[in-house]
Amino acid sequence: MVKSLRFILPLLMLPCMVLAGTEQKLPVFTDVTKQAQLDVKHSFGDFDLTNIVEGTGSGAMFFDYDGDGWLDIYFVNGSWRKDVSDNQGRKLKGKLANSLYRNNGDGTFTDVTAKAGVGDKSFGFGCSAADFDRDGDLDLYVMNYGPNVFYKNNGDGTFTDISKASGLDDNNWSLSAPWFDYDNDGDLDVYVTNYLQYDSGKFRSFYAAAGYPGPLSYSGQSDALYRNNGDGTFTNVAKKAGVFNPNGRGMSAAIADMDNDGLLDIYVANDGMENYYYKNTGKGTFTSEGLILGLAFGEGGQGVSSMGPAVGDVDRDGLMDLYIPDMGYGCLLINRTDYFEDRTAPSNLAVVCGQYTGWGGLLFDYDNDGYLDIFVANGNAHHEYTEEDVLMRNDGKGNFIDVASQSGDYFKEKYVGRGATYGDYDNDGDLDLLIINLNVAPKLLRNDGGNKNNWLTVDAKLAGGKTDAVGARITVTTGSLKQIQDLIPVTGYLSQADPRRSFGLGSAKKADIVEIRWPNGQITTKKDVKANQFLTVIQEGPSGAKK
Repeated sequence: MVKSLRFILPLLMLPCMVLAGTEQKLPVFTDVTKQAQLDVKHSFGDFDLTNIVEGTGSGAMFFDYDGDGWLDIYFVNGSWRKDVSDNQGRKLKGKLANSLYRNNGDGTFTDVTAKAGVGDKSFGFGCSAADFDRDGDLDLYVMNYGPNVFYKNNGDGTFTDISKASGLDDNNWSLSAPWFDYDNDGDLDVYVTNYLQYDSGKFRSFYAAAGYPGPLSYSGQSDALYRNNGDGTFTNVAKKAGVFNPNGRGMSAAIADMDNDGLLDIYVANDGMENYYYKNTGKGTFTSEGLILGLAFGEGGQGVSSMGPAVGDVDRDGLMDLYIPDMGYGCLLINRTDYFEDRTAPSNLAVVCGQYTGWGGLLFDYDNDGYLDIFVANGNAHHEYTEEDVLMRNDGKGNFIDVASQSGDYFKEKYVGRGATYGDYDNDGDLDLLIINLNVAPKLLRNDGGNKNNWLTVDAKLAGGKTDAVGARITVTTGSLKQIQDLIPVTGYLSQADPRRSFGLGSAKKADIVEIRWPNGQITTKKDVKANQFLTVIQEGPSGAKK
C-alpha cells in the first residue's frame, strides 16, 4: 500500500501541477558520492541495532573551514562503547572516527582528517561551526554521548582541542548546538540540546517487537545555554536565562527571530513529549511560550516524537514558520503573528509524510522559484527498516506537491535516514543535498537544473570581511515577492547548512532590494542587484553589541 500510494499520488495531483505552472522540467538530484571521492561510512558502533543510542544516528555539516570559498564537509560517526554496544561489535573498538573532507573546487573532496586533527573517536551525533573568537576562521563543535569536543581553528588547516579549557566539554548526551548572540553583547553563545540519561541497557520492560525501549523509558536531561565570556571560556547560564528544563528530551534546536522584534528566539524539538519555544526578552532571559502559541504539540494535541526543526517563511508573508518531521505526519506550523496554525494536512504534506518516519527535514528552495520546498530523510526508528525520502515542491499557493519520483534515481531507493543538510558545494547557484543514512555511506546529491531559474546568494560578513554575520536578517525583494532569511546555519536534525543565504529569483533578472539587518541592529540596503551571483556584503563600521 505504501509503495502504490507514493506513486499514484503524483498522477492524482498532475492537474494541480499543470495549473500551478510546474509542467516545466524540474531539477534532478544526481548521486555524486563516489565521483566526489567521499570515502566514508556511518556506523553506530555495532552490527545490530539494539538500543536508543545506536538508533539516534548522526548528522553532518557543510562549512568552509579553510576560507577558500568552497564548502567542505564534516562527518560525525559512532563508536564502540562497552556501556552501549554489544560484545559482537568489539572488533570495531577504536576503529571509528569523525572525518573532515576538503573541497578541491573541482567536484572532488580530499580526506584531511589526520592533518587537521579533528578525527574524534567518541560516540558522535551532531556538529556545528562558528567563529567564536572572531579571528576570521570557523571553530568546530562536536556533540557526543558525553563529553563534547570543541576544536579551535588555528587558521593553518589544523585545529586544537580546547574542550576542557573552554568549558564546552558538556558531559551529557548532546545532539545539536546552534550558535547565536542571545544577550546582544557582540560575541557568539551556543545552545546545546541534550537528550536523555541512557542506563546502559538496564531497563528491559518493553515490547520485544519494538526493538528496544523508547525515549520515555529514560529520564530527560536539561539543555544548556553557554554564554561566551569573551576570553575563550563559556559559562552555562541555562537557569539564569530561563531555559533550564531537566525533563527535556531535546533532539535538535532551531534559532530564529520568530516574532520580528529583532531578537533571536529558541525552538527545541523534543522526543515523545511537548516541544519548547523560548521567546527572547532582550534582557538576557527567555520566557516559555510554546503552549500559548500552539508550538508545543502536533495537530492532535499529542506529544509526538519530533526530530529536526527547520525554520523559514513558507508562505512569504514576512513571518518565520516551522517544519518539524516526526514519527507521524510531521508538523507544518504557519506563523499567524499571535499563534501558529498547523497546516500539515491542508498543504498535502500529511498524506505523503504520514507513510514514513521523518528525521532530517529541510526547508530550501531547490528550484529557485522563490518558494521554500521540503526534503525529509526517512527511516524506521527502532529497526534497520528502509524507507524512501520525501521531496515536496511548494506551489506558492499553500500546497506541496510530491515530486520525488521526478527528481532522480536516489528517490527510488530506500535507506534508514537520519541527518540531512544542504549547501551549494559546487558554487553553481543551486542547493545540493547531503544525507546521512544509518550504518551505510552518506549520499551527496548534486542539484542539476536548479539554476535554470535566476538566483542570488548573499554572503553577509561582519566588519573586517572574514566572520559570518550570524544572527543577521537578510531580506530580498523582487517585485511583489519578499523573501526573508535569518543567518543561522544550524538547521534540521543534528546538522549545519551552507551559511551563505540562497534566494531564488525565478524569471527576474535582478533583485529590487537586498536589505541586511546586522546583529547589532544596523541596516545595509542595496538596490537593483544583478541576479546569478554570489554577493558578498561586508558590514560597515563597528559590529559589536546592540546599543
